Amino acid sequence: LRITVWSLCTKSVSYIKYPKACQQGVAFTKDGRYMAVAERRDCKDFISIFVCRNWQLLRHFDTETQDLFGIEWAPNGCVLAAWDTCLEYKVLLYSLDGRLLSSYRAYEWPLGIKSIAWSPSSQFLAIGSFDEKVRILNHVTWKKITELEHPAVITSKKTIVYKEVEKSPTLGTERLSFPPTRALASSLFSTQSKYDICQVPVSLHYIKPVADKANPKVGVGMLAFSADNCFLATKNDNIPNAVWIWDIRKLKLAVVLEQLYTIQCFQWDPCQPRLAVCTGSSRVYLWSPAGCVVVKVPGEGDFQIVSLSWHSSGDSMLLLSKDHFCVCYLEREEV
Repeated sequence: LRITVWSLCTKSVSYIKYPKACQQGVAFTKDGRYMAVAERRDCKDFISIFVCRNWQLLRHFDTETQDLFGIEWAPNGCVLAAWDTCLEYKVLLYSLDGRLLSSYRAYEWPLGIKSIAWSPSSQFLAIGSFDEKVRILNHVTWKKITELEHPAVITSKKTIVYKEVEKSPTLGTERLSFPPTRALASSLFSTQSKYDICQVPVSLHYIKPVADKANPKVGVGMLAFSADNCFLATKNDNIPNAVWIWDIRKLKLAVVLEQLYTIQCFQWDPCQPRLAVCTGSSRVYLWSPAGCVVVKVPGEGDFQIVSLSWHSSGDSMLLLSKDHFCVCYLEREEV
């Protein structure tokens, strides 16, 4: 019905009418100066841009969409991307004053856009779609630079494939005691995890989507650029256990991480090219150009990490399970 904005400083209240209930209907610029709101009036989509200082309407314009699904500002706050429902592949790019700068369509009839991500420099817009591809647009002409595919078999010798393997710990008989100590008991029943580097070609765990069910597990559902614009991480929902890391400077696939369980969440360190991944287990997986590491979260019981979030300094991250959370501190190397 409406958005209510409460000021904690002046205790004033502002109302914004007709917000649209869609995947991403409200978007703020990175500097917090402007807010864009997707609206639906008389069976037509609109976007309103507000000045956050006093909540005055700056621009109001209609969009060339059938059913607006989401909006996202470029990090520099100059361009707003709006995309249509998954039934139609269409991305519209608007300036701050509401002018349509460009529109992009990759194909017509199959299911369309599933995810979108801007690069931190605002130079690239990555679009993940249901056809298992990522298309990258440039910020000058808004034309496609390249198309990144997600095949089930990795054949390139220039791609490093890290595969997670689990092994049970081996205990010497001299360490066994009865009754066992708590540390010994937990190590007896816990499995350890590490990465092996696989020789190509490597076949990844592929799930064929069920065509006659709603919301099929197909297409590129997760996208994220690294803070230095050099890498793009993607997840193709058909291959749920793999994270693909692309080198944006070469526009080539650099690394694939194949996990034992389904990827729940990944996020880049905000200060350096370091990717954190969680899979619903009690482990966090970290990748950087130097290599991969598996970090077990110490704690009582089974702490299943389903989401994570970096601190803005890159020194720590928040790990969330269904009903618990913990803070993980990372030691920095002394320079």
